[in-house]
Amino acid sequence: MKPYSLMLCAALALSACSGDGTNPFMKDEEPAPAPAEPETEPFALPGTSDPQATDPIQRREARAEDSSGTDYGNGFANDFAYDSASDTFQVEGLAFDGDNPPYQYTRGTAVTTLSKPGNSLYAVYEAPTTVPDFLTNSPISQLQHRVIYGVSDTGQTEFAVVRTGSYVGYGFGGFIYQRNNGVVLPTSGQASYGGDYAGLRDFDGRGGLEYVTGDADVAIDFDGFLNNCSGATCADAVRLRISNREIFDVNGNNITATYLSAANSNVPTGFSPLSALETITTRIGPNVMTENGEATGEVFTSRFGDTHLEGNYYLVMSGDHTSGAGGEIVGIVVLEGEDPRGSGITERETGAFIVKRR
Repeated sequence: MKPYSLMLCAALALSACSGDGTNPFMKDEEPAPAPAEPETEPFALPGTSDPQATDPIQRREARAEDSSGTDYGNGFANDFAYDSASDTFQVEGLAFDGDNPPYQYTRGTAVTTLSKPGNSLYAVYEAPTTVPDFLTNSPISQLQHRVIYGVSDTGQTEFAVVRTGSYVGYGFGGFIYQRNNGVVLPTSGQASYGGDYAGLRDFDGRGGLEYVTGDADVAIDFDGFLNNCSGATCADAVRLRISNREIFDVNGNNITATYLSAANSNVPTGFSPLSALETITTRIGPNVMTENGEATGEVFTSRFGDTHLEGNYYLVMSGDHTSGAGGEIVGIVVLEGEDPRGSGITERETGAFIVKRR
């Protein structure tokens, strides 16, 4: 993985930045819910309440507060913010990830980006390794945290994902994604979109953090399930495919072959060894799309005839998908399954994509 430089917002997405050089997308529209009052939303994730097709929409990872659950720590990250003047990032709500704001995360050193040249911008940010004691100035070790921040070339869609590799369980983190405008949806026909995929991989059962990259393809069949359900967009079908996935360690070394070697250590009779990571795909069905351009459904990978990773995707559409450039889409996938590199270890992949019409 070759790092290359880019400047978010300041260079290519001015419409997503405020006059002071900060990115307003990364400020939650509404505060995270108090523990005693869990938030409920019509959509699968918390965020913008009762949005319309003409509205900007923001969604974030739901906060998991049951300390006995494996997902404890999800959604604790809040107040994401980006400063284009210093190319730095702020995340609140996570312990030992640097001093208080503003903007404690700096651009990654070993890995600066997870996107391909010419595509939407996915930049990597790292929390500091030490923070001085506020009285004695003695260095205090910090936990490993990474942020991936993505923004489209129009500035109308964005995402951020933060995870840590310093806990035996998943630890604390979160994600957020947003469109900054409204949407115009077709009522029939099919549409195709493509772009980069990038994410963070963490573990339940051991520490450590990994990067993942790939290609994201989205196809939508508007009114595909016609006469099989009721509702303006209930018949719309979504097919998401994430292919050509590769895994990297935090130093940017490609470790895909090592992972595949472990996965191929016990190939069942009648199956061939894996030559590449499996494609992530959707379970296609009706009732996944809303009239405001959001969709959610199940995703999975297959390995040796069985489901391996499984989870959900969440996306929001942006712009006019009936004419002109044809709009764009931002989304998140979260999957988990058994890690073949150790016993009793679950791997989780939190990936994001920005795709545009093609």
